[in-house]
Amino acid sequence: MTTDGTVAGIWIYPVKSMAGAARERVRLTPTGPEGDRAWTLVDATTDEVVRSKHAPGLTGVAPTGDPAADERAATAVLGRPVRLRAVEGSGADAAAVHLVSRQAIDRAGAGDVPEGCSAEDPRANVVLDLPDDDERTWVGRTVRIGTAELVVTRTPKHCLGVYAEVRQPGEITVGDAVLL
Repeated sequence: MTTDGTVAGIWIYPVKSMAGAARERVRLTPTGPEGDRAWTLVDATTDEVVRSKHAPGLTGVAPTGDPAADERAATAVLGRPVRLRAVEGSGADAAAVHLVSRQAIDRAGAGDVPEGCSAEDPRANVVLDLPDDDERTWVGRTVRIGTAELVVTRTPKHCLGVYAEVRQPGEITVGDAVLL
């Protein structure tokens, strides 16, 4: 394996559709980063899941870890009562881990962005610094970061970066080498 770059940032999204929280390190499990998308918001009247694409203001609300406070904050933004529900299994919609490089974010800022994607907030778990590579070429390859091993499965349709599954659980830390 050769060093291809480094981990520039780690993010988890404790409540789906709400703001993320930066972490210095995280453990990757078979279902993704510990604590990532562990909760979802549901409409208190209909019990339907509330999604950020229909309520974009939620992505600016930072979860506090206090369920009652988080419910009040989301209710205030939405103008209707919502409650938190624990997610069973993986809370990720597409893959266990979403990787994106700073270079992809820069390209998106310059106009090279898939339709429906946000260059400002790609909602990725791991932000990479890849001075000499493009993560989109990694599909089908194995990537080692820290003590974890990932298999890159595909590029997202409407997001930057790539999706990966966890082959070997382990811990990753900001500054870790990215090995291919």
